Amino acid sequence: MTIKLGVPSKGRLMEKTFEWFGARGVELSRTGSDREYAGAVSGVEGVELVLLSAGEIPRELAAGRIHLGVTGTDLIREKLSNWEQRVDELALLGFGHADLIIAVPDFWVDVRTLDDLDAAAAKFRARNNFRLRIATKYHRLIRDYLRQNGVADYQLVDSQGATEGTVKNETAEAVADITSTGETLRANHLRLLDDGPALKSQATLFRSKTADLSDKERVDLAALIAKLALT
Repeated sequence: MTIKLGVPSKGRLMEKTFEWFGARGVELSRTGSDREYAGAVSGVEGVELVLLSAGEIPRELAAGRIHLGVTGTDLIREKLSNWEQRVDELALLGFGHADLIIAVPDFWVDVRTLDDLDAAAAKFRARNNFRLRIATKYHRLIRDYLRQNGVADYQLVDSQGATEGTVKNETAEAVADITSTGETLRANHLRLLDDGPALKSQATLFRSKTADLSDKERVDLAALIAKLALT
């Protein structure tokens, strides 16, 4: 048996993760063609590279099918209820930064804060007989954030892509999404609330609390963590 390390399977997240491990003496690499999700590990014994989408890694960690995984803070907290009981946060990796934000149309000149949004939502429902719609794929995080800040009279509508376009398309009145630069929001005439982000996210190395470990795997995991200077 080996320690299974889940890493994003493509793009900048994969490249930066490979660089982060490589700088600490653990070389990760893809093997085969771009369509093959196979990889190799050198510089440490007993570790297997598992290439997955960033969105799959929280599920695999929680199920104990991988021992370690690199994914965004936002995905762990969105996809895993009681995430602190299921994974440990081992290291913030310093890349993949993004903010989970709420944005409203530019012409909502009187809506600058969450308190303003709550008041606008109440007026919207009274006028339209249905709740103000916020398009997002981060239902758990946004619902918790709005509840903690006293916002009511809204409904979340699911959006798995092009969230910023939902206001223009009149399928939502506001949006909640991940952004790194805000350029797409501005291009769609949307403005962030002044309260700041609901969550600041970055790529993070997590350890599963549910994965079974043999005695050998415990030794190999300890050696890997020591190699990465995480102890």
